[in-house]
Amino acid sequence: MRIFHITAEHSAVLSEPPPVLPAAGYLWLSFSRRTFTDAIPMLQRQLQHWTGAGLVDLHLSDLLNPQLPSHYEDTSWYDLLVFRRLAAANGTHGSPVAAGPDETVAPGPLTALPASAIDTNPVGFAVFDRVLVTVHPEDCLVREYFAQRLSQQSRETDLRGSGRLPTSPAEQMLRMVNHMVDSYLDLRRLLTRHFAALQVELLRPRSRFADWKIILQSREALHRLEDTCEDQRSAIQEWIDALGEWPEAEGAGAQRERELLRVRSRDVLEHIERVLTHVRRLDQTLEAALQMHFSAVGQRTNDIMRTLTVLTAIFLPLNLITGIFGMNFEGLPLIHKQDGFWIAVGVMAAIGLGLGGLFWRKRYLGTRHAPD
Repeated sequence: MRIFHITAEHSAVLSEPPPVLPAAGYLWLSFSRRTFTDAIPMLQRQLQHWTGAGLVDLHLSDLLNPQLPSHYEDTSWYDLLVFRRLAAANGTHGSPVAAGPDETVAPGPLTALPASAIDTNPVGFAVFDRVLVTVHPEDCLVREYFAQRLSQQSRETDLRGSGRLPTSPAEQMLRMVNHMVDSYLDLRRLLTRHFAALQVELLRPRSRFADWKIILQSREALHRLEDTCEDQRSAIQEWIDALGEWPEAEGAGAQRERELLRVRSRDVLEHIERVLTHVRRLDQTLEAALQMHFSAVGQRTNDIMRTLTVLTAIFLPLNLITGIFGMNFEGLPLIHKQDGFWIAVGVMAAIGLGLGGLFWRKRYLGTRHAPD
């Protein structure tokens, strides 16, 4: 468990929960999911003393459930948001390894999309007026990132680069959620590189693609990511709707803070929409590549059948001639002539070359299609 006292001027790490809420700022209580299980009795007592209400039993179960999708619920005392973050931690702050902003995304070797790249874990937020309770997975780099920033007590380096510390639990929650969504935005480069390699392999000339398991796994990963983003979008949209129903803030400062919350909420929603749009575009592009692949395979099959049909049409009259001269009759023409064989061969060669030239002129032979 980590406890922070955050004001507009500074942040302080506390060793234990204070007996009463500080006069200024708010408290952030951060738990790992395992620690949260043991800390529930203590937390409920503290919340009851600080705010007059604890967490609902159903919400406690939600915060402990590692399979729960992203969703939002509100009560008279607090708001509950569960948001799924990327579990893969191959890059900075939990973002997948991806090309830099100035690097060209090039197709790599054809391999299955790593399952960990789309794996997600839920992070729970209970937002009171002056208390923020968060429940994280054991290896949550988002929690470590924000805890490290707060521990520095620096006003020059903001958590998201805005130049100031968060002034309310709701604002800090939105900053953490926005940071998690940024990891999904970084994931786009990894997905783009992977699906570019699939498309290149599918559309490669004379490709004999047979790794259909990779296609199925990749599309399943895309659909899983799309479902995750849909749940995230619904949760943030419900939060925005609830934010619009809050009582009117009194004072210019409170109104400005409320407007900043709306702006940050819409920014998070817009980032989620960008991820959703990219995922759907990748799915459509892969579907188009599959259709083009099957069309190319069908075209190659048609070319082969056309060539075989033309060869059959060329040799059919030659077989007819050889069949006629193969009959056991004494009165067949040329059968007793000394140069009869060469005459028959010449006739068959002329017929074969004539038919071959005719079919070539009509483009029944070769790589180009016949005219309409």
